[in-house]
Amino acid sequence: MSAVIDNGGHVGAHDHDDHHHAPTGWRRWVFATNHKDIGTLYLIFAFTNLLVGGVLALLIRAELFQPGLQIVNPELFNQFTTMHGLIMVFGAIMPAFVGFANWMVPLQIGAADMAFARMNNFSFWLTIPAAALLLMSFFMPGGAPATGWTIYAPLTMQMGPSMDAAIFALHLLGASSIMGSINIVVTILNMRAPGMTLMKMPMFVWTWLITAYLLIAVMPVLAGAITMTLTDRHFGTTFFNPAGGGDPVMFQHIFWFFGHPEVYIMILPAFGIISQVVPAFSRKKLFGYASMVYATSSIAILSFIVWAHHMYTTGMPVTGQLFFMYATMLISVPTGVKVFNWLATMWKGAMTFETPMLFAVGFIFVFTMGGFTGLILSVAPIDIQLQDGYYVVAHFHYVLVAGSLFAMFSGFYYWAPKWTGVMYNEARGRLHFWWTIISFNVTFFPMHFLGLAGMPRRYADYPMQLADFNALASVGAFAFGLAQVYFLVAIVIPGMRGQGEKAPQRPWEGAEGLEWEVPSPAPFHTYETPPKLNADATRVVHG
Repeated sequence: MSAVIDNGGHVGAHDHDDHHHAPTGWRRWVFATNHKDIGTLYLIFAFTNLLVGGVLALLIRAELFQPGLQIVNPELFNQFTTMHGLIMVFGAIMPAFVGFANWMVPLQIGAADMAFARMNNFSFWLTIPAAALLLMSFFMPGGAPATGWTIYAPLTMQMGPSMDAAIFALHLLGASSIMGSINIVVTILNMRAPGMTLMKMPMFVWTWLITAYLLIAVMPVLAGAITMTLTDRHFGTTFFNPAGGGDPVMFQHIFWFFGHPEVYIMILPAFGIISQVVPAFSRKKLFGYASMVYATSSIAILSFIVWAHHMYTTGMPVTGQLFFMYATMLISVPTGVKVFNWLATMWKGAMTFETPMLFAVGFIFVFTMGGFTGLILSVAPIDIQLQDGYYVVAHFHYVLVAGSLFAMFSGFYYWAPKWTGVMYNEARGRLHFWWTIISFNVTFFPMHFLGLAGMPRRYADYPMQLADFNALASVGAFAFGLAQVYFLVAIVIPGMRGQGEKAPQRPWEGAEGLEWEVPSPAPFHTYETPPKLNADATRVVHG
């Protein structure tokens, strides 16, 4: 087969008489082995879960709108907080980034597809029964788990059968993550186009390579913790039961040994997206590419030695507190390097502020605030005061919502023209950005003050003195939720239907990378023969 040169004169995908071998109807999606289709499935699944988790968040905020019990009893309130956390972390953020990886990694490295196409299909379809199990737990005897998303012992021993369903769901999601990660590692290491050395890979590919290694390392740790919980519940073991010589604090150690690298699993791909978008709209190369790669690797390695900063109040000796305090402060250094590099990339650049860049700048601003509150929480004496309070809730929502989610929106607006073949409506995109960032800050900024005033999380009621900030946060939350419904109706659905102005092959003037070397929308099959690359591996050489 010969490469076809499209109107822009770029080597694109390959010509097929039967419309690129694309299957049609339901079989195309159920039996999908094409990386683009599987990426689309992951993104749809993740956005659906985002809306479901968002509804649970709005029920939480509706209850907290004023003091007293308004809508739900405390037990159901705790089920909402637990399921909101589990669905958002395992059902929305992680699958969304896997969707981005499926779509973009083969395109960015000049590969024909992912290394293990059928395993790719299997890893996606495992997520559907897992999500169904989680949601069905609401209808089991005793209702959904009410342990908090951290599923701490001994609460897990006191739950009904829904706890077992949640454990099984997490096993399925973990297996899916491990398979997806193996696929990504093998694809990146073995299927790059000739000439694309590791240090010429796009930053998004680098961040996903490191994230995939993290996932392979820590998902089995979570599997071990929840399996021990299961045997404690049903098979007479006493890993976490003090009555039999077990230790509930051991669960926290195992969980957070998984949980802290997990936090970076949810933010490193976001760093990768921002590192693609900022140079494109600054019309400059990324400042300090090598230092970005080393900083990302440093974050991954250090993430394994900071887990117990979640546990300063468990009776840890002062020596332990000091170690985890200094280690946590240390991990903020490579993160600061990244922020510096993005700002240096923008410095004296010919910047324009289309929607992807707005979300990227919004990300840098709000994520940096979340990083600073994390640095404050790393200080053991301060954290002991703020432990399990709303200051912590504010901190991790600034990092996860304004971090992961804003980066995803940035990446969506940046790459959607390549996915759908049509340009989104710029005015609607900007409205979505401003609506989102304002309502986000109205929701979560007051929570810092609630936390400083001593409001604990996972409580369905609070004293009158905290009413004003809680009312403000609840109003902001409903506005934030509405903004994402607007995004679905005004941006996503028209894009999927192909409504809008046709996207050029290279919609962004400053964008570099192999994904802009193929037509828009990206053909069903790309790069059936590896492309020849120029010296810096950002363009395809013709002839």
